[in-house]
Amino acid sequence: MKEITRRPLTEIPKVYDPAAEEGRWYDFWEKKGFFRPEVNPEKPPFTIVIPPPNITGSLHMGHALNNTLQDILIRRRRMQGYEALWLPGTDHASIATEVKVEEWLAQEGTSKEEIGREAFLQRAWEWREKYGSTIVRQLKKLGSSCDWSRERFTLDEGCSRAVIEVFVRLFEKGLIYRGDYITNWCPDCQTVISDIEVEHEEKMGHLWHIKYPLKDGSGHVTVATTRPESMLGDTSVAVNPGDDRYQGFIGKTVILPIVGREIPIIADEYVNPAFGTGAVKVTPAHDPNDFDMGERHNLPKVVVIGRDGRMTAEAGRYQGMDRFECRRALVEDLKEQGFLLEIKDHTHAVGHCYRCQSVVEPLVTTQWFVRMKPLAEPAIEAVKNGEITFVPERFTKVYLNWMENIRDWCISRQLWWGHRIPAWYCRKCGEITVARQAPDGCAICGSARLEQDPDVLDTWFSSALWPFSTLGWPEETPELGYFFPTGVLVTAYDIIFFWVARMIFSSLEYTGKRPFHTVLIHGLVRAADGRKMSKSLGNGIDPLDIIDQYGADALRFSLVTGLTPGNDMRFYMEKVEGARNFANKLWNAARFVLMNLEDFDPDTGGPDAAELSLADRWIISRYNRVIGEVDRLIDGYELGEAARSVYDFLWNEYCDWYIELAKPRLYGKEDPAGRRATQATLHRVLEGTLRLLHPFMPFVTEAIWQNLPHAGASIMVAPWPRSSEGEIDESAERAMAIIIEATRALRNLRAEFGVAPGKRAEATLIAIDSEAEAILREQAAYIQSLTTADLTVVPAGGKRPAQTVAQITSNAEIHLSLKGLIDLEREIERLNKDLQQTEAELEKSQRKLSNEGFLSKAAPEIVERERGRATELAAKARRLQERLALFDQMR
Repeated sequence: MKEITRRPLTEIPKVYDPAAEEGRWYDFWEKKGFFRPEVNPEKPPFTIVIPPPNITGSLHMGHALNNTLQDILIRRRRMQGYEALWLPGTDHASIATEVKVEEWLAQEGTSKEEIGREAFLQRAWEWREKYGSTIVRQLKKLGSSCDWSRERFTLDEGCSRAVIEVFVRLFEKGLIYRGDYITNWCPDCQTVISDIEVEHEEKMGHLWHIKYPLKDGSGHVTVATTRPESMLGDTSVAVNPGDDRYQGFIGKTVILPIVGREIPIIADEYVNPAFGTGAVKVTPAHDPNDFDMGERHNLPKVVVIGRDGRMTAEAGRYQGMDRFECRRALVEDLKEQGFLLEIKDHTHAVGHCYRCQSVVEPLVTTQWFVRMKPLAEPAIEAVKNGEITFVPERFTKVYLNWMENIRDWCISRQLWWGHRIPAWYCRKCGEITVARQAPDGCAICGSARLEQDPDVLDTWFSSALWPFSTLGWPEETPELGYFFPTGVLVTAYDIIFFWVARMIFSSLEYTGKRPFHTVLIHGLVRAADGRKMSKSLGNGIDPLDIIDQYGADALRFSLVTGLTPGNDMRFYMEKVEGARNFANKLWNAARFVLMNLEDFDPDTGGPDAAELSLADRWIISRYNRVIGEVDRLIDGYELGEAARSVYDFLWNEYCDWYIELAKPRLYGKEDPAGRRATQATLHRVLEGTLRLLHPFMPFVTEAIWQNLPHAGASIMVAPWPRSSEGEIDESAERAMAIIIEATRALRNLRAEFGVAPGKRAEATLIAIDSEAEAILREQAAYIQSLTTADLTVVPAGGKRPAQTVAQITSNAEIHLSLKGLIDLEREIERLNKDLQQTEAELEKSQRKLSNEGFLSKAAPEIVERERGRATELAAKARRLQERLALFDQMR
């Protein structure tokens, strides 16, 4: 080990200042190239691909959690000797970016339609250059150790080439097709969105019961609907074939109210007899289930709501109305003409666009689709056979349920920003040509009058290729051969369908390999009250504000501690403050160690076993145990528990106990070998535990480590600690457990009975057995130095001393003599006054609780609060009475 030039202790601040340390250490890591691995057959690879954030985004708490977890995994593997690649990048986010650029143009008094497609795309690229790297800068502030030299973008040249290759291959295999189908249309974004991009919200609405007269005049059928405006496009009424109420109606014809169109009554198993009246209107052009019924029964599709959310010419006199305006007008007309029979309150799920939150409209449009069944089957098998595992395991069922019931994927979007569909239409003969490059002419008729499809591909189409397209696929690059498949994917549960499933089937289809072996699922970061963080609720917290105030380490540690895989977590500022205090505690402990290492030479070799004290052997044993525990927990992806283990060891065992236990040897001059052994132990355990903590809190650990004697340029490339079974010392741990118990008991007694810290006391320790007695006798000096007490150790069964207060531990009875330490008479007088006041307050509370007027009129929470107060006062009175009885005996 080589000692490096360190700042003088006087130059190291007494309080850790994240703002002074974090930026300079991140720059140091980047400039040294520590984030960049190489293709190296001599070392094992470990790869994580970042879930690419949108270029429209800025760091939020979900990003902070997700990237902290990835950074913990990647930093540990790097220290373990892997060529660890954390591959970063951003997503072009078709809808969100197009909205941003359109807003930009609107501010200039123009629009995308006015400037045209090419000019619009140029402006979009300008916007990306100006704003697209914002979140990358923010990820660096968090401490993310990504290989920024390999940063990718879903619209860059390599990713775009991969997207075109995939589209052409799927088309050639017959797995991509174009057709008319009912899709989710966003009237505001003016594009189709997929089923999983629709957010369903439970809303209170109505169920309108409408009379559809039979053509033959024999009566009517009553249908119930939540969307009366869509009835203008009805082409049938349907009932369940097993519903006895409607057996005589099947095959008859009804007259569509208001419109006057004749439509048939059909029988279909889809109809739920228990819903509404058991008879439903069928609108094939405006409902996905009705569309399916329409296909089965060959019903016409009448489009009455347009892409702009307004009624079409097919809606008759309602043409041009907004769909909700039409609803109000139509309901009034139905009421006037006697067709509206009843209106009932009804709660139902209403679909909203995930991006703009407008109500989605089901419309029949011409789109491109991927046939999913053949692609889903291998992806299902890969998870079932354990080739890919979900952590926690319960998300396996979520994944499989969706994949086993998967529908064809609508991949076209009516946007300009994105991967344009590589399909050209012949304006002469209508032939469609799908190709990797723009064709010169039609393959059928030879015409050069070709026009490329104006739509772009769903953003998730390119994201599905992310684990391998970013490494050079479809080219067989050295990086692809070495770093792929990747290791672990870290993501939130809300994009299992959007992204995880699509990466799995895409990778298996195009590379023949799984994209990763483990999917680590984390939950959402919620506000302290459990609600989802959002700008609209005003409860969002900016991670950058936290970093500026408390430091990135404090934010990272507060997010990961207490985290359980797959579960949502609540964000508390108290946890951030606690993590900040931990960093300061560690900093101050390191200052103490450095203060006592000025004459320490790490190159002289470790101490002999005989030179180690009990405290030295204990902390070395505990250190080795915590290494093993952290390894076990991280390997099981229990990162929150791993962080807690390091915290408990450093705060409770190293800082609170070992440093105090080390002081007598450090300050004593009569045992230089013992001093050197304790110096070596202080240094070794601190330096090693800093390496253990580094993935969780990279900045403070680097800042401290650089001031300690060490080998290497940075803690982030220092070796990961290894546990040594030979150094686990059970006898030392048992002995220290007895000492710590006795010390705590004596400290508690002193505090409980108000004995001043500086006053020397007398204590008697009655051991429970001969082993405990021997340990207490041999190590009494430790207890005496930590409690300012003179000890007498008594064997098991020994006489209990008089006039003492006691506490029983698992190994001894601890008796503290109060003689000369407190004024007994004054203390009895004080306790009597306290008891009288407590009993008076208790009596008052009990009278209130026995008053029927109070119990009947007061709010339940007030009554409950008073009951709790009475219970506390009664307990306090009992404690005071017990203390007085004890002091009376000591008179």
